[in-house]
Amino acid sequence: MSNTVWGYGSGSGHVADADLTGYEVEAEDGPLGKVDKHSDEAGAQWIVVDTGVWIFGKEVLIPAGAVKLVDLEAFRIEVGLTREQIKAAPEFTRDKHLGDPEYHEQLGVHYGPYLPGFPGPGPGSGPAI
Repeated sequence: MSNTVWGYGSGSGHVADADLTGYEVEAEDGPLGKVDKHSDEAGAQWIVVDTGVWIFGKEVLIPAGAVKLVDLEAFRIEVGLTREQIKAAPEFTRDKHLGDPEYHEQLGVHYGPYLPGFPGPGPGSGPAI
């Protein structure tokens, strides 16, 4: 398992260099959308999900540490977050936030307490990235 929220867990089924673009993404409580972009860069692994009409056509960036399962045969990814937890994350703007370390830190703080292995007392706390 990765020691940050920015790496895939060892049991996730993620395969390095697999093209995840177009994979369906499922939250704990329902569908999120499809992977539009992803990164396999060590220490900065993530997926960008196009949510379609679910949250008015917005995209969200989800750290790889939230990925529970990558099903390469079904072209599906399961994340260990609820739709509400994702919706409450700091707003994502592709042109501004993809390579922004401050934004990645904000997401780590937001998502960290919800992810196994990254405990914290609640939103607003979490692991340093």
